[in-house]
Amino acid sequence: MTAEINKNKLFIASCLALTVTAMTFAIRAGILGQLSQDFALSDTQLGWINAMAFLGFPIATMFGGLLYNFLGAKKLVLIAFVGHIIGLVLTMSAEGFWTLLISSFFIGFANGAVEAGCNPLITDMYHKNKTTMLNRFHVWFPGGIVIGALISKTMTDMSFGWQAQIAIMLIPTVIYGYLILSQQFPESENIDTSTGNNIKALFSPLFLFMAFCMTLTATSELGTQQWIERILGASGASPMLIMAMITGVMAIGRYFAGPIIHKFNPAGVLLYSAIVTTLGIYSMSIATGNMVYVSALLFAFGVTYFWPTMIGFVAENIPQSGALGMSMLGGAGMFAVSLWNPVIGGWIDQAREQALAIKSTSEVAELAAGQATLANLSLFPLVLIFAFFGLVIFMKKQRLQQGSFA
Repeated sequence: MTAEINKNKLFIASCLALTVTAMTFAIRAGILGQLSQDFALSDTQLGWINAMAFLGFPIATMFGGLLYNFLGAKKLVLIAFVGHIIGLVLTMSAEGFWTLLISSFFIGFANGAVEAGCNPLITDMYHKNKTTMLNRFHVWFPGGIVIGALISKTMTDMSFGWQAQIAIMLIPTVIYGYLILSQQFPESENIDTSTGNNIKALFSPLFLFMAFCMTLTATSELGTQQWIERILGASGASPMLIMAMITGVMAIGRYFAGPIIHKFNPAGVLLYSAIVTTLGIYSMSIATGNMVYVSALLFAFGVTYFWPTMIGFVAENIPQSGALGMSMLGGAGMFAVSLWNPVIGGWIDQAREQALAIKSTSEVAELAAGQATLANLSLFPLVLIFAFFGLVIFMKKQRLQQGSFA
């Protein structure tokens, strides 16, 4: 690497870009109720709008991963910058379901381009400490959600419309765009840049297994959080404060991830995460009032290490997959969330209708709908407990075999 390359500034720029990604996620979750009222949208329609954001993400990571070896990180993050500007402006000027659908896709595409460019950039710059630095980078996904959730709640309480909440995200977007344009980027010196090797590694049994698990970890984490306003709105707790609390815990946990990753190894951390996430989501499905905060805290401890540890595991154990492997893994997770979002919205609509059919009040019906949906969501991390238990055993055998040949 040349002396002109400032790794600290590149890391800060990457973190800002991820912060914008997270703010789009949090503020969209916070304004779902307003969108429903202003445009007379059902929860199923809101699910499709959410789905477009999560669908744009894997499309960007798929193409970004394939083109990373040719374009490099800088051009991919600049694509993200342009996508964020277009998506945010289109959202602010949306006139109904279809324009919201299109604008959400642009934002999702930009979010995916951030991951496609920044994950391999950080892996390349900090190749001796990949999983720890990826966790520190991904501090700013929950960190950005804290910022977005608090902004959304404050602006909603002050009677600002949803358009103003979208507009506020243009500020950090412009800042990270400037930083990216002003910095020299490194060549890809410490990751496999052979596209043939990258593609071949995607079909290894271990990568396919991790991609399947990523569909479940992402849905457990993001499927739950994206619907938090609709799921917990009638629980007696503040959904946006819960989101801020959850993501605040996640940010702190990821920042101090290094010692935990080294002590328990990535596979062990993933197993712990699956167990605690299952307990957290299920307990939220039966909690009301202040106990919702306790259950949400348990959920936070569970999902903290899911996303960055999954990417770090692949970077360390399937290095031949290169930037493409990291991008495709993230894409698999977001694609799954895009598929499940309309289903989650349908669960809410269906459970509400069933509650109203037995002459429940509207408030009781909303509570029942949220609790039923959370009970369904708890099945995702439950499956992961068994999957990651098998991964722990497999990795232990791998280490023993490698030791015998040493």
